[in-house]
Amino acid sequence: MILVFGLAGLIWWGGRLMGLAWPLRLSLLAVLFAMVLLIQLTLPEGAPLRAATGGSAATWLILLGVAVLVGLYTFVLNRLKARVADQAQSEAEEAPAALFSDTELNRYARHIVLREIGGLGQKRLKEAKVLVIGAGGLGAPALQYLAAAGVGTIGVIDDDTVENTNLQRQVIHRDQDIGAPKVFSAEGAMRALNPYVTVRPYHRRLTEEIAAELFADYDLILDGTDNFTTRYLANRVAVAQGKPLISGALTQWEGQLSVFHPAKGGPCYQCIFPEAPAPGLAPSCAEAGVVGPLPGVVGAMMAVEAVKQITGAGEVLRSQMLIYDGLYGETRRITLKSRATCPVCGSAPGTPTGEIST
Repeated sequence: MILVFGLAGLIWWGGRLMGLAWPLRLSLLAVLFAMVLLIQLTLPEGAPLRAATGGSAATWLILLGVAVLVGLYTFVLNRLKARVADQAQSEAEEAPAALFSDTELNRYARHIVLREIGGLGQKRLKEAKVLVIGAGGLGAPALQYLAAAGVGTIGVIDDDTVENTNLQRQVIHRDQDIGAPKVFSAEGAMRALNPYVTVRPYHRRLTEEIAAELFADYDLILDGTDNFTTRYLANRVAVAQGKPLISGALTQWEGQLSVFHPAKGGPCYQCIFPEAPAPGLAPSCAEAGVVGPLPGVVGAMMAVEAVKQITGAGEVLRSQMLIYDGLYGETRRITLKSRATCPVCGSAPGTPTGEIST
């Protein structure tokens, strides 16, 4: 058999070096196999040539069966790959064509060529409506990347104005914006970045009176606030309306984010944080400090989760919390589970019960 395999290798690899096309080399291998099989079937047992070529036809017939199965598997796999490639190409060429201008197609080309997003995913981004609560440290990078990604309608609500101390980390604002409402400063920067998106600024605080009506206009909520009152309010309204809530938080060198969507399984924000911490236990950035680039890291991660949530790409951080330690360059993920006694989502359909686990 070693002789036969040696000849087969010579035909295949030697032929390749000589520039022979693979169909010709495959044909020569078929001829070699036929000759070996003929020897096994015609020569008597013990014949030197038969012994040198394996000694039994059964062995070669088994190898033939295995080769046929491998060939069929490869053929089917290649057909499936070709079909997926054709579908992706079709989405890239047809889906955006009626919705995007040539300039937009060029702008979002790096998204469209991604298999997980494609033309259909970019169309979903353009048709999506995302509300960002807070135009500060987390909201600034999230808003920039959502606008750059081509999210069609972006709402931003914040009652604060730009201060000099904000500029160390809230990079959507500029020195000339000091004193201006953050939502209008952010709106100007987003429109300058991408004139093809619609920006809705709300210069006011999120309150019980307006939250339900405001959330109803959007598909996805990003919470980048720095106070528990607003976080709990955003969570209650998002759960009540069955909408996903992407929540981020940070302090000093560490940030965290998660996707809360009990309607699709997993906990809500209040499952994980049943009560606000006592005063002083969770100091603000003004009290504890925060390294400048950290909000950019976590805010950009929130934007990534938003893109995945909208397009259906990958797996969002539902039932998980990602923690990033910028001081030591470490990340870890914690598995989150809902609480049956949660006053917000305890009866939400599809929500499992349990406690936080790591």
